[in-house]
Amino acid sequence: MIKYINKIICGDCLDIMKKMPDACVDLVVTSPPYADNRKNTYGGISPDKYTEWFLPVSGELLRILKPHGTFILNIKEKVVDGERSTYVLELILEMKKQGWFWTEEFIWHKKNSFPGKWSNRFRDSWERCLQFNKNKNFAMYQDAVKVPIGSWAQSRLKNLSRTDLARDEAKNNSGFGKKVANWLNKDTVYPTNVLYLPTECSNKNHSAAFPEELPTWFIKLFTQENDIVLDPFIGSGTTAVAAKKLGRNYIGIDLVREYCDLSESNLKKASEYQYSLAE
Repeated sequence: MIKYINKIICGDCLDIMKKMPDACVDLVVTSPPYADNRKNTYGGISPDKYTEWFLPVSGELLRILKPHGTFILNIKEKVVDGERSTYVLELILEMKKQGWFWTEEFIWHKKNSFPGKWSNRFRDSWERCLQFNKNKNFAMYQDAVKVPIGSWAQSRLKNLSRTDLARDEAKNNSGFGKKVANWLNKDTVYPTNVLYLPTECSNKNHSAAFPEELPTWFIKLFTQENDIVLDPFIGSGTTAVAAKKLGRNYIGIDLVREYCDLSESNLKKASEYQYSLAE
């Protein structure tokens, strides 16, 4: 396993992962080619073939992920002949049959999405980040991603009602409730499952690079220092760079030599930047 740690490996991720031992990775964060996208580099996979193509990959990920580990899949639907394709939903259902536990769905809201107009829809400004686990018991460090409480607290917590001082049960009897008084004297709170992050690609020399803040957030939430983070579709190396900066180990895999070289270059820049900060 040591030969894979903190390396960018060029090759087919399925072939490489088959050589890796069972239960060796703490977190997987990746954004594989979406249906029919990146044809010039990855060949493109049609929506009706996507699930069949990805299931062998997710099967290997299920094997090499530790029992407490997490898999974050950044993916989005596409429109085919004016209608939303269901390939992502179909993939989720088949992965559940494969043995995955579909825990959560995070939404990446792209703050700087360009405007656009189509005859029957508006431009997408969000993508899915699907969380899968092996079971309900997984490592999660929620305090690591707390955010400032926000301006609402200044007025809302100033004059608490009787209801605010007790746990107010949800009206639909879902078992969820809230106690507003819990937030007194607190500066930070837990975030929602919507991540407001800008896109980032023009400065990465990659057609579909996600912002560094995206894997950074998930790495903080699901790992600790020295844990192992894998991205089997590493692209420009963003996940590896984020892991390195946070003191985690990384494994990056990509089929395209150009992107493997780009990942290595970006990792080197990150190391030089960290070194300069330490001086």
